[in-house]
Amino acid sequence: MFGRLLHLLERGPRRLLWTVGLLALVCLAGGGSQMKSMTMGVDDYDDSESAAVKVLDDVEKATGASLEQGYVVLVELDEPVDARSADRPERLRRAVDLIKKRPEVTGVEDYVSAKNPAMVRKDGRSTYFVASVKGFAPGDAVTKAVTATQDALDADEKLADGVTLGGPTASNVEASTISSEDLGKAETLAFPILLILLLFIFRGVIAALIPLGGALVSIAVALGVLGAVMTVLDLSIFALNLVMALGIGLSIDFSLLIISRFREELRAGHDTLDAVGRTMRTAGRTVLFSGLTVAVALASLLVFPQRFLYTMGIAGIATSLGALLFALLGLPALLAALGGRINKWAPKSWQRTQELGTENASGGRWYRFSHGVMRRPVSAAVAASAVLVVLALPAFGIKFTGIDSASMPADSDAGRVYASLEKDFPGSLQSPVHLVSEAPKDAGAKLTAYGERLAELDGVATVTPPRPIGDGMWETQLALKDAPLSLEAQDTLDAVQAVDAPYPTVPTGNTALYDAMMGSLGDHLPLSIGLMSLTTLLILFAMTGSVVLPLKAVITNLLTLGSTLGLLILAFQDGHLEGLFDFTGQDALQPTMLIILLAVALAMSTDYTVFLFSRIKEGVDHGLPDREAIALGLEKVGRTVTLAAVLFCIPMGALVLSRLIFIKQLGYGTAVSVIIDATLVRALLVPSLMALFGKANWWAPGPLRRFHTRFLSGLQERDEPAAPATPDAGRERVGTGREA
Repeated sequence: MFGRLLHLLERGPRRLLWTVGLLALVCLAGGGSQMKSMTMGVDDYDDSESAAVKVLDDVEKATGASLEQGYVVLVELDEPVDARSADRPERLRRAVDLIKKRPEVTGVEDYVSAKNPAMVRKDGRSTYFVASVKGFAPGDAVTKAVTATQDALDADEKLADGVTLGGPTASNVEASTISSEDLGKAETLAFPILLILLLFIFRGVIAALIPLGGALVSIAVALGVLGAVMTVLDLSIFALNLVMALGIGLSIDFSLLIISRFREELRAGHDTLDAVGRTMRTAGRTVLFSGLTVAVALASLLVFPQRFLYTMGIAGIATSLGALLFALLGLPALLAALGGRINKWAPKSWQRTQELGTENASGGRWYRFSHGVMRRPVSAAVAASAVLVVLALPAFGIKFTGIDSASMPADSDAGRVYASLEKDFPGSLQSPVHLVSEAPKDAGAKLTAYGERLAELDGVATVTPPRPIGDGMWETQLALKDAPLSLEAQDTLDAVQAVDAPYPTVPTGNTALYDAMMGSLGDHLPLSIGLMSLTTLLILFAMTGSVVLPLKAVITNLLTLGSTLGLLILAFQDGHLEGLFDFTGQDALQPTMLIILLAVALAMSTDYTVFLFSRIKEGVDHGLPDREAIALGLEKVGRTVTLAAVLFCIPMGALVLSRLIFIKQLGYGTAVSVIIDATLVRALLVPSLMALFGKANWWAPGPLRRFHTRFLSGLQERDEPAAPATPDAGRERVGTGREA
């Protein structure tokens, strides 16, 4: 692979650069045009095979309305109203009439039509009504509908100041808008910080701009892949957050490793083409393993049936491949074209600094530190493990919640409607449990008696009379006393299902759908974790030829994930960082976001493992004693891994600025996991464990060792000289390493 690459570089690196750039532009143009078709519906979290989801389709076919969608409209009144009156105040009447005329609306219920006094606040100063809507086609149809409805309310002078649009449909659209706005703000804040850090870390303007160019290529390719996939599969718009952050982070990681190795080869006296060749045969192979590791870790999300999760898996794979495309094709071509000029536009003191892998490696800080750790390996391993275990202890008290209007910011319209109904309208119908029964036409009496038994349950606030909604289908609505996604609501749902129904009955609505989602996630999570672990083991075995090192990597990764989860619980579930991160805690964590965090954290943890193991393995292959190889490996990549972690934390950590709590959790959790892995794990736990195991680090059973020697030995890093260049003008074009 790399021999063919060098042949292309000899013929002219600019040609390869133009090819990569053109491919990125084509992907950006093709994929960008498809982004408006991405979904943002409440069904992004559904498992289509669950009973609660299947009955939604049955109801929609029978009534034209989606029980998962809907508007909840809060109306502030000028004068108090009698909740038992059949007369509607003018503002309520105008709002109801306006919403009824919307093409997506299939029906409206207010306190008059529902004969429900609980839909009026106790002081009579406000009321709410609910509107059922039809299902929306994937893409921007739901956005257009909500925007048009909001515009119509704003255009009416008598409604603009006293009517607020909320409910699941409006909430999802508003969440998508907030996500996009917050992503832009986060990028605006993160970019100058990144640029300044890149200048100091890469020690030059030209070198600092390279990873940003790589990020553009990675993101463009990812968008192109997503656009192509969307011709056959609907994808969730929230994947764009991951594409942006992961594209920037991986491009910086890969560029930092390759550029540092390239400069090291130039300082060793090799000309440009030889330096590129040696760099790609060593750091290039490391990047290949690293990128594949990230891709396969995120590919584990594909086992989940929820669109939100498998979209993140596709986005992660696409972004990883885009980052690899730049790192393995675009970056070597750029280095070949620049040669020693990569050090231009940098202060002389920076050019003189022996950076990222000094020639006096045996006197470096990381070298001395690692030897200090290995002098007391048991103490270091126990201390690091103890800290990680203590940080992980809160994970035993983890609680879960879903994404609904309750997770919206307090200053959003959907958030205000939700908060007002929870406070002023106990047992509101903004998110009821829908009981759908298969029953004959004369089932009304039995279903009414069934509803009366349900009304006696502690967690049930009100029960609406059963109504026929289609041929052989009835619906009974239950308003719960607690928030629909709370643990108390789940207990009430269990109690409801424990009551014998006179006919086959399936619960649906937010509470039941969340319960079905949790069951689906629990069913698929073991397979996902198994695939993550297995692919990590296989890739690290292919790279090292050892079975011991991959097993230790999986164990240390689990410690990293456990400690990350513990800190996440302290910050968000227990609410200790509410003031700092500006959020209102839900006393629980969002499970789908945790699964994404699990995949991303494992991917990046293994990414840094690959960086370190590859350099240590290189030293062992050159005949160094184990401890010396470990110390020199840490000296050469310890700073690189630490700086890569810091840089990766900038775009991911910036997600904490989002107003959406589940996006905050992803940004905070990913940043924390990367910091833990680059410090406690890489600096203390890995070298101490490797020192304890000694030569056993490289052990593999005889059959596996022979298999690796025969089929996989070519995948290991080698530092052999580059093949002689063909006698053409290529070497003149790429220059020498002494140009600067």
